[in-house]
Amino acid sequence: MTTRVAIVGATGKLGGIIRDVVAAEPGFEIHAELDSRSAMSALDGADLVVDATIPAVSIDVVRAAAQRGIDIIVGTSGWSAERIARVRPEIQQAGVRAVFIPNFSLGSVIGSALSAAAAPFFPSIEIIEAHRETKIDSPSGTAVRTAELISAARADAGPVAAPHVDQRARGQQVASVPIHSLRRPGVVASQDVVLSGPGETLTLTHDTIDPAAAYAPGIRLVLRAVAGRVAGVEPGSVVIGLDTFLDIGIRLPSFADQAPVDEGGVPGQVARATGA
Repeated sequence: MTTRVAIVGATGKLGGIIRDVVAAEPGFEIHAELDSRSAMSALDGADLVVDATIPAVSIDVVRAAAQRGIDIIVGTSGWSAERIARVRPEIQQAGVRAVFIPNFSLGSVIGSALSAAAAPFFPSIEIIEAHRETKIDSPSGTAVRTAELISAARADAGPVAAPHVDQRARGQQVASVPIHSLRRPGVVASQDVVLSGPGETLTLTHDTIDPAAAYAPGIRLVLRAVAGRVAGVEPGSVVIGLDTFLDIGIRLPSFADQAPVDEGGVPGQVARATGA
């Protein structure tokens, strides 16, 4: 059986990588290629929607897929636990599979998992992430996911120590973790998680060098899981993170039953700015 895939955001960098993977993957075919301005009626007839748009458009794509009863993979950055909680009832009511992937890179997923595993042992944790200047959202979805995992891992230890966060230069807090975003030419994607305690610092760094090579294995894995070719996603479920489909030997917290966290922003924003 062939799975017909509609790619929304197919003209973008990530969308182009996804398109190439789908075209080369046995059992899948491209049903439609949409940009962020295309009519959602183009999704009709698809078995699976892959969203690689921008935060302002992504939520409409998710809702359009759910309304049509079509499973969806969301690769668009900028989805926090709070924002996902807003569409979870619609996804569950529609009985579709929805998978939110902040980063398709195996190395990035392992870096975030290691950060969460180390988080209870360090009182001070901050994230520095860098992307090319064309990236629209800040902080990145990967940094948001990492901060949320860190916060969940510190449920007993409490929020991280983040002094002077009322000052704009101290970054943007997500789940108590300050995030500093760099947007500049000459970089693809990079993230440093800096964990500090008395007398020592641990820095976990991940760099994306070749996006197509780094993302393709994760994209194939998620495509197969959502299409039911490997065990993974049940109808009506909301899954967050590539780590869901990988046994990396580190137990990560689940957000399935977590109440929405009010980040103080408007729909589409991933966190509040902590500045005067």
